[in-house]
Amino acid sequence: MDIIGILIQLVSGAVGGNVIGGIFKRLSLGTMGNSIAGIIGGGLGGQVLQELLGFGGGGTGSGLYIGAIVGDIASGGVGGGILMLLIGIVRRLFSR
Repeated sequence: MDIIGILIQLVSGAVGGNVIGGIFKRLSLGTMGNSIAGIIGGGLGGQVLQELLGFGGGGTGSGLYIGAIVGDIASGGVGGGILMLLIGIVRRLFSR
């Protein structure tokens, strides 16, 4: 995994967190909270999803190629969205 792939995952994680926050308004953490949860989820979740599913960065050649970029965007966005959703659910449960 190179630094470009990690940055792509972090940015797409922030976007994924904000998209999920916009869809599930009752679970939203606000723009900053959604972004922070998404960045963390994009970094961690992106790595986990790539190891489990085998797509994204870590290709056989050097440099960027479209498969790695798409995989990084997908895994980072999904990881960011999932973590934001989980944090929103837990926060909502404890606020009652």
